Amino acid sequence: QVQLVESGGGAVQAGGSLRLSCAASGSIFSINAMGWYRQAPGKQRELVAAITSGGSTNYADSVKSRFTISRDNDKNTVYLQMNSLKPEDTAVYYCNADIDSGAGRGYDYWGQGTQVTVSS
Repeated sequence: QVQLVESGGGAVQAGGSLRLSCAASGSIFSINAMGWYRQAPGKQRELVAAITSGGSTNYADSVKSRFTISRDNDKNTVYLQMNSLKPEDTAVYYCNADIDSGAGRGYDYWGQGTQVTVSS
């Protein structure tokens, strides 16, 4: 069984910063891509940022130059540093990872979500 546990959400004022963490644990042979998604009330879940096992990254246009995704492969952890936060960044943020537990293929896992609230 694999678990993704997120931490670091909270409430900040516009212009502030937060750092989200997501640690994967359990039966893990390898982790491929990891990423962060978010879902605001009344909206669909959207990709915020993703990072491959080799460190290649991609970002939603709305967060480029403000957010930075990184990962520590030794700790099976992915991070999202969020700077210059805006009220429109308010959402539940979900961690996602493509994890191979030894079956030779990856499966999609999700964290439970962490709330980020940015006030103006």
